[in-house]
Amino acid sequence: MTTVQKIKEVEDEMAKTQKNKATSYHLGQLKAKLAKLKRELINPSTGSGGGGGGLGFDVARTGVASVGFVGFPSVGKSTLMSKLTGTHSEVSEIDFTTLTTVPGTLKVHGAPIQILDLPGIIEGAADGKGRGRQVIAVARTCHLIFIVLDVLKPLGDKKIIETELEGFGIRLNKKPPNITVRRKEKGGVAITNTAPLTHIDQDEIRAILSEYRINNVDIAIREPGITADDLVDVIEGNRVYIPAIYVLNKIDAISIEELDLLYKIPMSVPVSSREWWNIDELLEKMWETLNLVRVYTKPRGLAPDYSAPVVLKRGKCSVEDFCMAIHKEIAKQMKYAIVWGASAKHSRGQKVGLEHILEDEDVVHISKK
Repeated sequence: MTTVQKIKEVEDEMAKTQKNKATSYHLGQLKAKLAKLKRELINPSTGSGGGGGGLGFDVARTGVASVGFVGFPSVGKSTLMSKLTGTHSEVSEIDFTTLTTVPGTLKVHGAPIQILDLPGIIEGAADGKGRGRQVIAVARTCHLIFIVLDVLKPLGDKKIIETELEGFGIRLNKKPPNITVRRKEKGGVAITNTAPLTHIDQDEIRAILSEYRINNVDIAIREPGITADDLVDVIEGNRVYIPAIYVLNKIDAISIEELDLLYKIPMSVPVSSREWWNIDELLEKMWETLNLVRVYTKPRGLAPDYSAPVVLKRGKCSVEDFCMAIHKEIAKQMKYAIVWGASAKHSRGQKVGLEHILEDEDVVHISKK
């Protein structure tokens, strides 16, 4: 029996099992078993169908962040890519025109962003159909995913693509669950929770641990609404949490009333790549979601250089990170920095050290020892 057939068997078993107190242990085991089988698909132990790149999929990374275009064939990904970046990506009404990853670069607010046009995926991609495994493996490495959908069938296609990405360990628009799994040599299983367990009980937790043969462990759950899937994700440890924007393309083919309905889909931006409608809103949403910080340099006695910002990721935007982004020796040579902007206490500038956290569009002067 193939791995895909085993997955289908477990999913069928889960579907016909009613969830109640008596079945929670059994369901917990099934969920853990399903995750282990899907892991086999992501990382096959033999053969050449692994989750890595492959011909046409290994792309040199450039820019400060990467955005992957994911979608079914012929939804307009290549048209959007070509117009945004000036990079030629084969455009046609025929399905599967793009057969490899096509990279391009787009400047937004002075920051170079790499755009990756990925081949159209099909249903069953995570199970290895088409080139789905390679496509989704590249998507796993992106900082942001554009899920490009045809506005005439957005919700159906959205659900299928989400399922494919989820099956490959990609969690869209989610944060890692606040669960700690600390294995130990002895002492059995200890489960503590500082929030109510509303979607999982202790039997289900123990069943999942049993399936993974984890007999000695401390589990701490610190947020409400935790599910069995969340616990499995933490134990598996290979999940990636990536923001996604739903790009609803071809709005030139629908009415204003239909357009109003599309705006109700969370994290969505309706556009027309052919007519170039609403692209400014898409770029602003991209910038906001990437959560980047621009910092401008100010040489001594000169005006700030606003033409080439140093772009940092929020969460790694200290003065030390700023120095390291320019050259690793600068942090060692720095005596102090003067910062102007949102992070400074005074409009005339603030003298700070390496640990100071910078905000978007701050200006920094480094004074050396």
